[in-house]
Amino acid sequence: MIAELVSSALGLALYLNTLSADFCYDDSRAIKTNQDLLPETPWTHIFYNDFWGTLLTHSGSHKSYRPLCTLSFRLNHAIGGLNPWSYHLVNVLLHAAVTGLFTSFSKILLGDGYWTFMAGLMFASHPIHTEAVAGIVGRADVGASLFFLLSLLCYIKHCSTRGYSARTWGWFLGTGLCAGCSMLWKEQGVTVLAVSAVYDVFVFHRLKMKQILPAIYKRKNLSLFLSISLLTFWGTSLLGARLYWMGNKPPSFSNSDNPAADSDSLLARTLTFFYLPTKNLWLLLCPDTLSFDWSMDAVPLLKTVCDWRNLHTVAFYIGLLFLAYYGLKSPSVERECSEKFVTNGKQNANGHSCHSDVEYRNSEIKPSFASKVENGIKNNASQRIQLPSTENIVVLSLSLLIIPFVPATNLFFYVGFVIAERVLYIPSMGFCLLITVGARALYVKVQKRFLKSLIFYATATLIVFYGLKTAIRNGDWQNEEMLYRSGIKVNPAKAWGNLGNVLKSQSKISEAESAYRNALYYRSNMADMLYNLGLLLQENSRFAEALHYYKLAIGSRPTLASAYLNTGIILMNQGKTEEARRTFLKCSEISDENLKDPHAHKSSVTSCLYNLGKLYHEQGHYEDALSVYKEAIQKMPRQFAPQSLYNMMGEAYMRLSKLPEAEHWYMESLRSKTDHIPAHLTYGKLLALTGRKSEAEKFFLKAIELDPTKGNCYMHYGQFLLEEARLIEAAEMAKKAAELDSTEFDVVFNAAHMLRQASLNEAAEKYYDLAAKLRPNYPAALMNLGAILHLNGRLQKAETNYLRALRLKPDDVITQSNLRKLWNIMEKQGLKTSKT
Repeated sequence: MIAELVSSALGLALYLNTLSADFCYDDSRAIKTNQDLLPETPWTHIFYNDFWGTLLTHSGSHKSYRPLCTLSFRLNHAIGGLNPWSYHLVNVLLHAAVTGLFTSFSKILLGDGYWTFMAGLMFASHPIHTEAVAGIVGRADVGASLFFLLSLLCYIKHCSTRGYSARTWGWFLGTGLCAGCSMLWKEQGVTVLAVSAVYDVFVFHRLKMKQILPAIYKRKNLSLFLSISLLTFWGTSLLGARLYWMGNKPPSFSNSDNPAADSDSLLARTLTFFYLPTKNLWLLLCPDTLSFDWSMDAVPLLKTVCDWRNLHTVAFYIGLLFLAYYGLKSPSVERECSEKFVTNGKQNANGHSCHSDVEYRNSEIKPSFASKVENGIKNNASQRIQLPSTENIVVLSLSLLIIPFVPATNLFFYVGFVIAERVLYIPSMGFCLLITVGARALYVKVQKRFLKSLIFYATATLIVFYGLKTAIRNGDWQNEEMLYRSGIKVNPAKAWGNLGNVLKSQSKISEAESAYRNALYYRSNMADMLYNLGLLLQENSRFAEALHYYKLAIGSRPTLASAYLNTGIILMNQGKTEEARRTFLKCSEISDENLKDPHAHKSSVTSCLYNLGKLYHEQGHYEDALSVYKEAIQKMPRQFAPQSLYNMMGEAYMRLSKLPEAEHWYMESLRSKTDHIPAHLTYGKLLALTGRKSEAEKFFLKAIELDPTKGNCYMHYGQFLLEEARLIEAAEMAKKAAELDSTEFDVVFNAAHMLRQASLNEAAEKYYDLAAKLRPNYPAALMNLGAILHLNGRLQKAETNYLRALRLKPDDVITQSNLRKLWNIMEKQGLKTSKT
C-alpha cells in the first residue's frame, strides 16, 4: 500500500505545475470548438460522433470513437466552462490513479518490496507521459489506461479464484466491462484482453511454447481453454461492433499525417514502418528529444537498404527476438514438478505448477500458506503464494509493451501519425516492468555487494533523471508558445506555423509573419500556413499579397473553403464584383467529402453564400439574394451563428415590400441572438414604417444601450427622429454618430445629410468635408460637399468640388445643374469662374 501511495503522489506532484497551463495543441477541436460539449447539444450525440465532434460515419471523420472521454470533457465543461485548470486537474488525478494501479499490478509480479516501488516510481516519472497528462486530449490515453489496468487486475482475480469460487465469473464479467470501457476511452484499450490471455497462459499457468497445445487438450485445463475462448469472443465482438459503428470504413489521412503510408515505394513503406517501432522504443529508453508533433518529415523516410538507420531496426528486432526466446523457451532442465506440485501432501493442479527459479529464494516475499473458505466449506488444498519467474515477467512485459502498440504500427491499417508520444502511455507499463525485472535479475545474480549496490543505485538514478526530464518538459507545456518553440528542432514546418498563430494572437504581427514564412521555407505547400499568412496580410490591409497567398493555398488544397471566402471578400471590397461572385459560387459547390473538419468547412461555405447574397443585395437583385440566403440556411452547420443571415433575409424581403416575411426573419434573428444590434435597428425601421412608432423607438434605444460606443446606432435613431420631425434631437444623434465613427464613411455621410435636413448647415459642411476626405474619389461625396458650400456662400470652394465630382462622373445631371446655378450667382457677384 505504501508503494502505491508514494508512486501516486509522485505522479501527482510531477504534473501539478501544468494546472495553470492553457489549452494547447489540438485541444481546440476536441474541446473549444466541439459542439458535443455544449449543454444545448443532446448528450446522446457523443455516442454517434467521433472525438472531434464529427459524425463517425462521415467520410472525413478521424474514426476516433472515444465517447467516455468526450463525456468527461462535457462534465468538465458543465462544471468549469472553458477554464483549462479543471481539465488539467482531472488529467493529473487520473495519472495518479493509473500510477497507483500500475504499482499494485507490479506488486503481484515483483512482490511487496523495493523493486515494486522502483517500477511504480519509474512509471510515475517517465517523461513520455508528459503529452498524455499535460495535453488535455491525452486524457483519452490516461483514461483508457485506468480501465486497462482495472480489467487486467479483474482477470488476475478471475485466474486466482477459478475452480473453487463462484465469484470467479463475477471477476471475469468485470474484466469484460472494464475492457469495453477502456476501448470507449481510446481504441487501443481493447488490447487488454490479449494481454490478459498472455498472463493466463504464460504467467498464471507458467506454460512454455511447446506446452501450450498439449495443455489445452488436457481435461484439467478446460477452465483455461474456456477463459481464453471467452476473452477471444468478447474481443472479437468489441472490435466487430466498433467497426460496424464507424461505418465499416477506415479513416483517410493526408500525406503530411503519415508520409510513409502515402509513399508509392513499397521498399520505403516497409523499411520505414519496420523502423518506427525502433524509434518509439528509443523514446521510451532515452526521452531526450520530445515533440508535440512528429508528422510530416520529423522522421524522414527510409528509402534504401543502405540507410544507416536500418542497423537500428535490425538490432531492435534481434533484441526483441532474444527476449521473447528467453521468456518462452522450454526449461533446459526439467523442474522437479513441471506440471504438478505437491503442497501439504496434496497435488496442486491449478496452474501454479512450478516453484520459481532459485534466485527467488532471496526474494522479499516469503512463502506462506492460506486456506480458502467458499460457501461455508473449507478448502484444505492450501496454495503457496508464489511469485512468477523472471521469464514469466519478461513475457508479460513484452506483451504489455508490444500488444497495445500494435494498432499504431500500420500493420492492419494506416494511422494518422508518424509517432505520437501519448500512444506510448500504455506500452510504457511494459517498458517499466521490463527495465525493473531486468535490474532485479542482475541484482540477484551478481554476488558482490558492490555490484548489487551499483545496479540498485543505477536504477534509482535512471528514475531521478526521468523525473527531472519530466519536470523540464512540463515547462514546455506551460503555454503554446513554449510548446511550439520546443518542437522546432523536430518538426520545424509544423512548429513554426503553430508558433505564428500564437504570435498573431499576441499582436506580434511582424514576428508572426516571419514564423509563417519560416514554416513555408521548410514545407512550401502547406495550405493552412499559406492561408494563415494570407489572413495576416489581409488583416493588415496588404490585400494584393493576401490574394496571392490565398490563391497558393487553393492551389495546394482546392477544397479549402475559407481561402475562397476571404478571396471573395477582398475582391468584393475592391469592386471586382463579377470575379467575387464566381469565387463565392465555386466555394458553395465544394463538397465536404473526406474533409477532416466538415463543420468548419460548412461554416465557410455558409459564409460564402451569405456574402454572395449581400453582393446581390447591393446590386439590387433581391430575389437572387433571397435564393442564396435560403441555400445558406439549408447548408449551415449547427455551430453557425445565423443571426446576420436571418437579418439579411429580412432586409431583402423589406426591399421587396414583403413586410410580414421581413418581420418574421427579423424576429428569427433576435431569437437566435437577443443582443444582435443590426436586427434591433432593422426591426425598428420596419416598426416605424408600419406605424408602430413607440415600439420602433424602443428598439432603437435598446440598440444604443447594447453598445453606446457604436455610432451606427445613433445614426439610425437620428433618421427615425428626423422622420418624426424631432429635428434638434436628430441633429444631436447625427453629431454623436459622426464623432464615434469618424472613420466610417457611411455614418459620417448620413450624419451630414441629417444635419443638413435639420438646417444646421455649418455642422453639415464639417461632416460633408470629412466624408469627402474619407472617399476622395466618390462623386456623391464631392457633389454634396459642393452643394453645402454653395448654400453656405463659399462659392469658389463649391465650384472646385462640383468640378471634381464631374471629372469622376461627367454625365451627372444634378451636379451639372448645380454648377450652372453657381456660375450665375458668381457672375452676378463679379467673381471669376472656371468657364471664363
